[in-house]
Amino acid sequence: MRYPLSMCVLLAVAVLAACAREAPPAPAAAESAGPADLVLVNGAIYTVDGARSWAEAVAIRDGRFVYVGTNDGAAALAGPGTRAVDLGGRMVVPGIHDIHVHPIGGGVEAMACDLNGLGSLDAYLDKVADCAREQPEREWITGGGWLMSVFGPGGMASRELLDEIVPDRPVLLTSSDGHSGWANSLALEMAGISAETPDPPDGIIDREPGSTTPLGSLQEGAISLVAAHVPETTTEERLAGLEYAIDMLNGYGITSIQDAYVFEPDLEAYRTLDERGDLDLRVVASHWWNRKAGTEQIAAFEALRDRYTRGRVKATTVKIMQDGVMENYTAALLEPYLQKDGKKGIPMVEPEALKTAVTALDAAGFQVHFHAIGDAAIRQSLDAVEAARDANGGQGLRHHISHLQLIDPADIPRFRELGVVANFQPLWACPDEYITELTLPFLGPERSRWLYPIGSVHRAGGIIAFGSDWSVSTANPFPQIEVATTRSEQDCGNGEPLLPEQALALPEAIAAFTIAGAWVNGSEQEAGSIEVGKYADLAVLDRNLFEIPAGEISETRVLLTLLGGEVVHGDPAAL
Repeated sequence: MRYPLSMCVLLAVAVLAACAREAPPAPAAAESAGPADLVLVNGAIYTVDGARSWAEAVAIRDGRFVYVGTNDGAAALAGPGTRAVDLGGRMVVPGIHDIHVHPIGGGVEAMACDLNGLGSLDAYLDKVADCAREQPEREWITGGGWLMSVFGPGGMASRELLDEIVPDRPVLLTSSDGHSGWANSLALEMAGISAETPDPPDGIIDREPGSTTPLGSLQEGAISLVAAHVPETTTEERLAGLEYAIDMLNGYGITSIQDAYVFEPDLEAYRTLDERGDLDLRVVASHWWNRKAGTEQIAAFEALRDRYTRGRVKATTVKIMQDGVMENYTAALLEPYLQKDGKKGIPMVEPEALKTAVTALDAAGFQVHFHAIGDAAIRQSLDAVEAARDANGGQGLRHHISHLQLIDPADIPRFRELGVVANFQPLWACPDEYITELTLPFLGPERSRWLYPIGSVHRAGGIIAFGSDWSVSTANPFPQIEVATTRSEQDCGNGEPLLPEQALALPEAIAAFTIAGAWVNGSEQEAGSIEVGKYADLAVLDRNLFEIPAGEISETRVLLTLLGGEVVHGDPAAL
């Protein structure tokens, strides 16, 4: 998956200097150890160092930056074998960190029956019919990516729609956010789901109006009742999905990730590519916390951590899902959903058990990666970290909470106080149908003032980091940066921003995808900024984000991505 660097002619320093951006006053260089392998000159290099300084050139040796500063300084490190690239004034940023993403599952889904990006019921049914016709050998039709908003409040999709087009094979399709399933009658029958089947403690079997007959849509833990009968993903499918995802992520300038949950076969896939030399990402992997088990599972996590933490992979995090999502009323709230008969959602782990789990994980040296959407789940997660700190002292493990759709204002200062990173998915902070049709009517105006309060957490001193949650939504960081800075985006709603006072300034939004992501992954000394001694991970952009209207940030393309000084996307000769 790597591409060879093209040889370029090192331009005269005087010519480069005439075109380049003003350089920082104090260029940095490593102690001399021979000529550089590669120099990039004549750029607008936004280093994201502590001073947020700019440079015009870098030099790279043995996969790390050995110089950051002026064209003159970079030229001084060039030797007969040095490769050189003229950036032509283009903007360079550190390699992007996506700290909540699902590369393997997203890649497998994209290669199965992929409904992402279709956006209408007719399009979904046409695609499922195509999948059934094109995959006659498959025992099940699986995949996903359907939008809950297509089916209205609750995302209640009927089995009968699928029965009409695939009556003879079981079908299970997950929603784009992974929190709802859509099954046909044969799949429900194979899973033993009938009118007498009770809802599981962590999920809901949707019923036809006025009866207990299963409708076909399944929420949260109810999906697993059917999924347990789906054939296992093969090793070949898992590897192919991961390779697909890596190529896509590198194309967006992404060089480091946190996989939001893994099992051992996923870790095996990462190891296989790493041993081949094809893992073009730095990976922190989050083990999945089985909420039906207890702290006895930590010993298995420790064994997996020891076995798989090597090379570009660290298996050092545990993912705990504390609630569901707003759109199907399973996000855990402090006060009931409006118009939903007093429902407050589903806390997936009982709060006292959560404290016990997090305290034990913290003592064992694991970072905890929480899923928490509703204000109750967020408070429970913060309370669990506080209990761990009280029991173990400050371990410095950088626990983080993902999603954070609705934070009670009383809890906003606690992110800084407890050292918990606020891991937002910024693309969601705009007024799309999920907000306007499936959330606002069920929260009311007072609570809705605190939807995705990124700016408030930042102003309170909390560390903000970003992840995409692909394949729930795009992994492209630039639409996400646009929404973070404008609370709107050209493909979102009517163009009116969602709570514009919660926007971030552009430097903070870029930092959330670079140095803050490195902080979450424990690699800020090695990555996340363009500084001497760090890995030479960077992305070359087709425009300068600081010189365009904010509404055009989403149109940005990555022309070149380097990981450890090697090209993993693009062609230097084409710059």
